[in-house]
Amino acid sequence: LEFSPETYKKFEETVARYPRKEAAMLPVLYLAQGEFGHLGPEAIEYVAKLMGQAPARVHGVVSFYSMYNMKPIGRHHIQVCRTLPCALRGAEKVTTILKHKLAIEPGQTTADGRFTLSEVECLASCGTAPMMQVNDDYYENLTEEKLTEILDSLK
Repeated sequence: LEFSPETYKKFEETVARYPRKEAAMLPVLYLAQGEFGHLGPEAIEYVAKLMGQAPARVHGVVSFYSMYNMKPIGRHHIQVCRTLPCALRGAEKVTTILKHKLAIEPGQTTADGRFTLSEVECLASCGTAPMMQVNDDYYENLTEEKLTEILDSLK
């Protein structure tokens, strides 16, 4: 397991922007996730070697942040914010609706590999709660109708 030549070049460019190699850990992990699809044990070992870090240190970073995936995910990764502002404005209902419509629980992927459902901590959109992120897009002020429209548009 290793980066393609193009991704390795991006790795070198990324590391060069930081005063210490270790400071580039987050963007390097993002590169690795883009290259490998997720950050499983082999990817973590590879990044640790590139970064001159212990695999346990890299694993700690990957497992701390919700933007990194340690197992394969669906084509559409739905992340529902469950932090207090979203919770107070209906995050639990959003998750319940999605569980019903997708027939999966948080942490699972649909059988067809299209959707993965996750509950995450703050996505920094408290003023527009409840909200969710699908891949890189935010969906805010969610209602059951909006959820239906969003899911239909992703199929």
